[in-house]
Formats: sequence, C-alpha cells, structure tokens
Amino acid sequence: MNFFEHQARARSNSRWMVVLFIMSTLVIIAAINVVVMALFVFGKSPDEADNMAPAMIAATVITALIIGLGSLYKVLSLRRGGGSVARELGGTLVPEDPRDFHLKRLRNVVEEMSIASGVPVPEIYVLDREAGINAFAAGYGTADAAIAVTRGTLDRLSRDELQAVIAHEFSHVLNGDMRLNVRLMGLIFGLLVLGITGRKVLEGMRHGGSKKDGAPIFAIALAVMVFGYLGVFLGRMIKAYVSRQREFLADASAVQFTRVNHGLTGALMKIGAFEAGSKLTDVDGEEVAHMLFGDGVGYSALTATHPPIAERIRRVDPRFDPAQLLKLKALEPRFAGVDEDAEPPAAMALLAGNYQRNSEAPKAASAPQRIVAQVATPMLAHVEFATDLKSGLPPVLVAAAHQRDRAIDVVLALLLSRAGELRAASETLISECLGSTRRESASSLISLVADLPSSAYMPLALIALPAIKRRPEPELVAITDCLDALIRADDRIDVFEFALARLVRQDLSESRHPGNDRASSKLHQVETEAVLLLSVLAAHGGSEERAQRAFAAGMTALYPRSAHRFTAMSAHWPEQLDNALTVLDKLIPPAKESLVLALATTAMFDGGLTVEEAELLRLACAALHCPLPPVLA
Repeated sequence: MNFFEHQARARSNSRWMVVLFIMSTLVIIAAINVVVMALFVFGKSPDEADNMAPAMIAATVITALIIGLGSLYKVLSLRRGGGSVARELGGTLVPEDPRDFHLKRLRNVVEEMSIASGVPVPEIYVLDREAGINAFAAGYGTADAAIAVTRGTLDRLSRDELQAVIAHEFSHVLNGDMRLNVRLMGLIFGLLVLGITGRKVLEGMRHGGSKKDGAPIFAIALAVMVFGYLGVFLGRMIKAYVSRQREFLADASAVQFTRVNHGLTGALMKIGAFEAGSKLTDVDGEEVAHMLFGDGVGYSALTATHPPIAERIRRVDPRFDPAQLLKLKALEPRFAGVDEDAEPPAAMALLAGNYQRNSEAPKAASAPQRIVAQVATPMLAHVEFATDLKSGLPPVLVAAAHQRDRAIDVVLALLLSRAGELRAASETLISECLGSTRRESASSLISLVADLPSSAYMPLALIALPAIKRRPEPELVAITDCLDALIRADDRIDVFEFALARLVRQDLSESRHPGNDRASSKLHQVETEAVLLLSVLAAHGGSEERAQRAFAAGMTALYPRSAHRFTAMSAHWPEQLDNALTVLDKLIPPAKESLVLALATTAMFDGGLTVEEAELLRLACAALHCPLPPVLA
C-alpha cells in the first residue's frame, strides 16, 4: 500500500466512523425515547399522555446536544496542536540545546527523520514519570505535529531501537493517521460525556435523598448512563480495530528507515520482556491508547488497540521465537540500552537474532513511478543522507535554528543569501516588517549560509520551524506577511527563494489553523491550475524546446485528450503558482497520485533532473501534502 492508497483508506475509515457514530447516536436516542415512552405508558395517567411527544422531543434534543457538543469540544480543544495532547499527559518539551545525553540523542534522531522525510521537525516531548517503553505522535498534520516518548524509552533503548520507534511514529505523521486519531478521540468523548451526565444525575439524586416523582428522572438518568457507556464501549471496539491495522503498517514502514530490522524487533522485545512493558502508570492513557507505540492501558483482547507483541515481532522477523522473550526477561536487571557496547553479550545476541540488513524497496518500472513510490516513504538512504547533512551543518547555524529568538533569523538569512543585487532592498523590507534588530541579526548569519550547498537550505529551515512556531501569535502573523512581501517584491525568478518562503509560510499558517479538510476536488476541476504547475516545472528544465517536450509528456500522463500547449512563464509566475498550489491541494488522494506522476514525468522527461526541477518537484509535493524525501542521485 503506497501513500495515496493509505490516504484514501484513511478517508474511507473516517467516513465509516462518522456514519457509525451517527448511527450509534440515533440508536442511543431511540433507546432513551423507548424508556421515556415506557414511563408514560406504564407510569402516567391517561390525562398525561399528551405530554409524551414533547418529552420525547426534549429527550432527543438534549441527548443529541450532549453528544454533539461533547465531541465538538474535544475536537476543537485538539486544534491547539499535538503539543497540547503531550502536555495534558505530563509531557515536558525537550529544550532547544539539551545537555542531557538521552535528550540530545532523541532530538538528533527526530531531526534526522524529519530531513529524510521532507517534513518540518515536530515538537518533541518526554513523559519523565513513565518507566514503560512507549511513544506517540499527535496533531492534525505535519505542521502541528508533536512526538512524545517516555523516560523508559530513552533509558532502555539503544539508538537503533529509538530510531525504529521514532520511525514508527513518523509513519503515522506522514500517512495522516493523526487526523483519524483526533476524530476518534472526539467521537468517543461525546459518548463518554453522555454517560458521565447520566452518572452525575444519579449521584445527585442519591446525595439529595428521595424526592417526590423522582422515579422517572432516575429511570431516564440510568438509561442515559447505561447507553452512554455502552456507546463508549462500542466506540472503543471500533477504535481498536482501526488502530491494530495501522500499527502493522507503521511497523512495516519503520523497518524501511533503519539499517537493520533488529531496531524495531529489539524495541518490541524489550516491551514484551520487561516488567514495566509499555504501560502508562502516571497518567490515564485510555484516551490516547490508540495513538501509542505499545499497549499503554492493558485492554482485553476485544478492545485491544495493539496486536500482541509476539505477532508484531513475527510480522517483522518470521524467524522470531517467543522463547527469546523469557530469556531476555532474565537479563533485564543488567540491561542498559543506552549504548549497545554496554549491553550483556547474551542480550545483544537475543535482540539481534538472525537480523537482516535492510535494502531499498524494489524499483518501479520507471523513474517517475519511483518518485511516486517514494512519497511519504523515505528509505535508509534518505536517513543516511539526513544524518550526514545534519552533521555537516555549521554548529552556529544549528544552534541559532534551535533558539526561539533566532530561528527566524536563519530562514531570513537563507533568503537574503540568494537575493543578489536586491539584497539591500530585501533587508530594508525586513526592517519595515520585523524591525532593524531582526534585520541585523539575520544579516550576521549570511556569511555562514553562503557556503552551504543548496541541499542544506530546506533541512535547515525544517529544523528552525519548531522554534519559530513558539513565537507569539502577532509576531507569527508579521513573519508570514514579511515572507509574502519578500517573494512578491522580487522581480527575479529564484526557485529556491520561492520554495523556501512558500514552505515556511505554509507551515506557519497551518500550525495556527490546523484541521482543515483538503480533499474534495477531482482532476477535471483543476485543469487550469495543473497546466500552470506543469508549465512552470517544464520551464525550469533547460531550453524552450526541451520544456515543450517535457510539458507534452506530463500533459499526456495527466490529461491525454487535452489540447493545451506549453507557454512561456509570465513575470508573475510565483504569485500564480502560489495560488495554483492552494487549489491543487484540495484534490482527492487518487487525483494527487496522478498529478505527482505527471510532475515526475515532466521533470524526468529526458532521464535527467536539474537542481531547480528537483526543488520545484519537492515544493509541489509539499504543497499537496504529499511529502517527498530528498531526491538522491
């Protein structure tokens, strides 16, 4: 299953859950109305029968309001971003420049995964009071994502194992599983509120003593509580089914990231062998159970959100013997996990087992198809590229990118470094938008940026984004306006400048307003915008003759019967492309897959790929929320 198939299935699951939620709500309302009807039939005089219809209407409205408002409240509360979920569970934000070895290693792994995936670095949290091995990703999308790990994960896992766990969570981020998680939490919370309402009414009646004519209220409150909690139970069953299937997919994706498959199997084996396992003990993990790397609650088989550990390991390593868990358990007191060299040889042998070194996935039939297959599916080569690139970045720049007060200076320095003869005008614009202090701070970094390869621009911006997003709301608005002004005031056509500013602006906007549904359009509805995108991409591939042929190849792949011809770009192509990308982002997943294939066909028409083509291709994919890993030679 590729990224687009996964997205389509997630959309289908979301619709299916909404339908089931509506049906369960209607069943609950009907059941409560039956109770109301029974009270009138058996407990009221004939003279009072005329009040039955108003009572049933009132019960319907009140029940629907309790469930609907409860769900709406929960969904809206989660729009504050994935970090809010982590903080509610006691998570502590990892510092920009941690001194602790475990935290530094965690940040490095997360940032390497982000660079390899082509998505902004998520916020990173640690649940310090949790000894079990667990982790989760939360948020609506890549812009507001957060990844949290327990202290046990940091203390118990080696770097390879930690990398596998983080890769597992990144799979959820890349494939849009977090949006589904949020909807699951919202829907079930509404049913929970109904059950709690009924229970609170019963408790109030008990403490208030018996009252005249209290029996009908007691019966209705009891029905509300029973049917509310029954709905929660059914909701948990649905949540469990969806979650178990996604965990297998995330495990399979995690293996692709890592050098050897024992990273994931080692983490799972430690969960299965250790007494603490993956349980959350300091917080109530029920609400986020379906989001966790491992079973954090201990459900029964019927409502378990995760497959059994042994089954997950066997899916990754068919040669796994469950007896290994018993042997590993005996070694737990001596197991360190921080450094593989510090672990007992016996434990190392058990964890490594007959591991296999991972390799790239089988290549598709053509280069464009390989590009499509790589969307949201980074491989080991991308992780190694990210590791090497990050280690080669100037420490001063990396430190500035991590600092809340200087992260935006890094992005501005990247833009200024390519401004050429318009640098002075760009600096003046920054002074007008953000102040002279900000301009001077950004300018001081230009000399460090000047020697960077173009491949380092986007990774550095991805590292800086989390710190930028922690600025106050008014300042984020000013930053967004400044980036808009910078790319629109420049009459020079600079792909890097446009791509960088556009991606940063998009991420800042979505982090402030997450949760918008983007998939609604079909290809025939966006032909004008698709033609423009293909034209801009073709125009950056070389001569006009090559551009015409590349455009024709892309159009044949996307609109076989179209009569559109390649036209030279106007001077306003950045603004036009910006608007076109916004429209194209609303395509449904199958249409996006066709569009990405057409883009790859255009860019790789003659078997080659220029630097500008690669950047525009990644920009288009990012704008479509189809993250493309670095295009490696």
